[in-house]
Amino acid sequence: MQLTAWKRAIPILNTPSTKDLSKINGSNSLSWRSARSTANSGGYSVTFTSPYTSISKSQKQKKSLDRDFFVSVLETSVTKRDAKAYMNKFVPLLEKKGATGFKQRTARTDPTSKKSSAEELAIADAAVVKKDVAHGLKPEADLAIQVPMYVALVKFRAPQEVNDAILNGVGKTLSQLRKLGLISIVVVDCGSVGEDEAAQRQTATIQANRIAMAIDNYDAPGARVIDSPITIETPAEGDTSPFTSRGLFVGNPQDLMAALQEEVIPIISPFGYTVDACTVKPVNVNDAILALTRQLSGLQFLGQPTEDPKAIQTSRSAEVYRLIVLDPLGGIPAKNRATGRYLFLNLEQEFPEVRDDLTASASSSNGQSSSHSLQHLENAELAKNVLCLLPPTSSAVITTPQEVANERGPEDNGVDWALVGTRRGQNPLIHSLLTDKPVQSSSLPSERFRPFTSSTGTAQIGSLTTLAKRGMPLTILPDPRVTPWKPPLPGQKGLNLTDPCIDLPRLVNLIEDSFGRKLDVDHYLKRINGNLAGIIIAGEYEGGALLTWEKPPGLDGFEADISNRLVPYLDKFAVLRKSQGAGGVADIIFNAMVRDCFPDGVCWRSRKDNPVNKWYFERSRGSLKFNDMNWTMFWTTPDLALDGQKFRDYESVCRGVEPSWADKKTVVD
Repeated sequence: MQLTAWKRAIPILNTPSTKDLSKINGSNSLSWRSARSTANSGGYSVTFTSPYTSISKSQKQKKSLDRDFFVSVLETSVTKRDAKAYMNKFVPLLEKKGATGFKQRTARTDPTSKKSSAEELAIADAAVVKKDVAHGLKPEADLAIQVPMYVALVKFRAPQEVNDAILNGVGKTLSQLRKLGLISIVVVDCGSVGEDEAAQRQTATIQANRIAMAIDNYDAPGARVIDSPITIETPAEGDTSPFTSRGLFVGNPQDLMAALQEEVIPIISPFGYTVDACTVKPVNVNDAILALTRQLSGLQFLGQPTEDPKAIQTSRSAEVYRLIVLDPLGGIPAKNRATGRYLFLNLEQEFPEVRDDLTASASSSNGQSSSHSLQHLENAELAKNVLCLLPPTSSAVITTPQEVANERGPEDNGVDWALVGTRRGQNPLIHSLLTDKPVQSSSLPSERFRPFTSSTGTAQIGSLTTLAKRGMPLTILPDPRVTPWKPPLPGQKGLNLTDPCIDLPRLVNLIEDSFGRKLDVDHYLKRINGNLAGIIIAGEYEGGALLTWEKPPGLDGFEADISNRLVPYLDKFAVLRKSQGAGGVADIIFNAMVRDCFPDGVCWRSRKDNPVNKWYFERSRGSLKFNDMNWTMFWTTPDLALDGQKFRDYESVCRGVEPSWADKKTVVD
């Protein structure tokens, strides 16, 4: 029977589709010849079904890649709000891309289906057209506008300093981002200072091909090194705005857009073609990224003398969602942070401080340290200029290739990660895409950041990644840089909510919208009159905090040391519901409170059933649940438990503050 089966198998295996035996499920010609000789010699112990049932090397690799992809996603701490925001934005695009393939697979694998796959697709497409027409839309003309392709502009600095293992990890992460709906455009920045143009082009070409090969090692359709779409024109005098061309614009977008349409990651070298002689010249990488941003944002007005509807529709099919800077130096350094980095950078508020600090550092140091400071400043300016051209929901991630690679070694494959107490850090690019937040919150106290040894062998506290957003301005009254927040002296007049500098109606609306309750304004104004320490307002009253100096109950007002006994108290912390969990509004306010206003500590209380308590627990240095009340006390004051008098004052204040809600009788505290 085995011999009969063998004779029947020979014609099948010799058919054109299976003639190359080395391609059958990863088998090789040596093993095939060995099996054949064994059969002819009369030894029929070999089972000839193994070429069909064994798992090929490519299948194993695909399973491994899928596992790593799912692990990377599952390791990200995503809240329900984060997941909803991601799905609302990216799922329509992923459904559009995968709908045809899914329908075809379903038609092939469903034996009970009586309709062909072509009929199924025709019916489905007719339903889509009918639905679009019912809504008054032109399906084909408006498709790009309805479901845009989200793009990340990637500046890869000094790839020649990155080894192949890390580069492969970067390629894997960029491929995973594409699976999640974000396709990258990589611009190579090799530096190459002092080299002639020919050497620069050679270096850039080699590194561009290295990056493309690293991406091609993973899921199709891979990457493609394309001819530079940048055109060089003589810039106008005094042109320094990121909104104008600066002498560069995208003059030949065909290859770029064709790659994006095919979901191929385009790799671009930092060169352009002159308008007059079409000569290849090196260009500034940051200016090239700004030119690509203007082109994909519909803000490029050079190089388009005629209205080409097809070209306009193609450019509208892609939308820049994120800027990614891969730099061996990592995120933006900060002097007053435990991590030494800005984990979250509110450009509207903090960029002037970043610019001043890095400029001072560059001027006061020499050699490598000075060049590093200038490079950090260049990255911060690029993030600011790019985000000025994009919607407020866009963001920039500045990180190292090592953190993006985030690779587990082969020796770790056998480890049961559910049984160990530590695990690899979250991938900053995948985490920021799924949550739109930094890997670690910038408002956590320094004790929450545990030091560890990075992949380079250096000691590190926290992540080296900076998530930058255009953000919002922050108003602090009084300004702690001019007037530090100190307990008021007897008879000293302080700030009032009725002062002209405060928009009381908008403030009341903010509090009521955030808490979902009606505020008794008159009662509240009387209660904090003369006690207001200050107020923090984020943006246009999108969030805010009211802080007071509270007198412990039973304290005689005429005691000489009354100012030393006043308790710094967070009376109201509010964020508009539409801004909760997005844009880092709460972190911006909390950071200003604990770093600028009350660096020595502050306390507050929250109801025990408040869903925000988890956020408070993470950011406080201690807490106390009152057994006889529905309140939990929090504080950021260092070593509060060691000061018995201060601890009792904090507790008595948190117990004694009277709520000022109009519906206060319906809620038992």
